[in-house]
Amino acid sequence: MEKHMKTIDASGRTLGRVASEAAMSLMGKTKATFERNVYSGFPVKITNASKLRITAKKLAEIYHTKYSGYPGGLRITKGTETAEKKGLKELIRLATYQMLPGNKIRREMMKNLTIED
Repeated sequence: MEKHMKTIDASGRTLGRVASEAAMSLMGKTKATFERNVYSGFPVKITNASKLRITAKKLAEIYHTKYSGYPGGLRITKGTETAEKKGLKELIRLATYQMLPGNKIRREMMKNLTIED
């Protein structure tokens, strides 16, 4: 299996379109040799993450949840908080993560995603 890298330029593009393109390539759905139960994708590199086109209204609508496993342990963070604290790189990472299938191969797919400002 050849390991060529796909590069996605995020400048001037919306969050969902960049994340869905990355997810499709990570899953391997753009290849003819796609297999659902085997990691058949290839590494994806997203550049210019800081130049992503996203409005303040959209940032306010986005939220992410984290659950510790304990009663009352649900933490909800808004998109504005995530963008301030961790930057737009984290928003792209989380959006791509949610678009991947929730199986054992997801972690392996995410290891092949690199995001740069």
